[in-house]
Amino acid sequence: MTTLSEENYLKAIYQLGKQGTISVSTNAIANKVDSKASSVTDMVKKLAEKELVNHVRYQGVSLTEKGRLAAALVIRKHRLWEVFLVDKLHFSWDEVHDVAEQLEHVKSLKLVNELDAFLGFPTHDPHGDPIPDKDGNYAPMKSVNIFDIETGKTGVLCFVKDSADAFLKYLNKNDLALGDKITVLDYEPFDNSLTIETNSQKMVISKEVAQNLYLKQM
Repeated sequence: MTTLSEENYLKAIYQLGKQGTISVSTNAIANKVDSKASSVTDMVKKLAEKELVNHVRYQGVSLTEKGRLAAALVIRKHRLWEVFLVDKLHFSWDEVHDVAEQLEHVKSLKLVNELDAFLGFPTHDPHGDPIPDKDGNYAPMKSVNIFDIETGKTGVLCFVKDSADAFLKYLNKNDLALGDKITVLDYEPFDNSLTIETNSQKMVISKEVAQNLYLKQM
């Protein structure tokens, strides 16, 4: 059984190291969980004792298969709860992250699997992130950054890399949502901005916005 704090560390290592397969530094983990490096070192020792992580001094931390599954299941719960909050309770996509952070630590796997079935076995959360199955696996996303879409070509918005409240509110304000068709009209090399056409308007987006938008090519 893992504690809430341990689950947060496992999730951080999973996200930093490509599903935990690549070793990450204790400093990177400290930044991710907003903690001191000394506290990370203590936690890594606990996780290693539970055979959840591999830790080689000066080489970083990675997840064992047991740790990878534990982390993936936390992420599975988080993303399923986000779907539930948006689809069934009508939260907006910029409201769900903090609530799902609390719900992701529910221990009942039966509840989580029933929730999955109740929602119709969704494959992606409201931000386009893939949802791991009960074995911790999911199909890789087939999408490209909007910068990789040729001028004049159209794609469907399927994933936003930045799920921070401020960014999602920006997208809401500009009537941009998952499933929208976006055509790239022009690229401005001076500031790396893009002129795009959406379902409802033509607009210019900055490099900062563009680098967070991922599309399925049509």
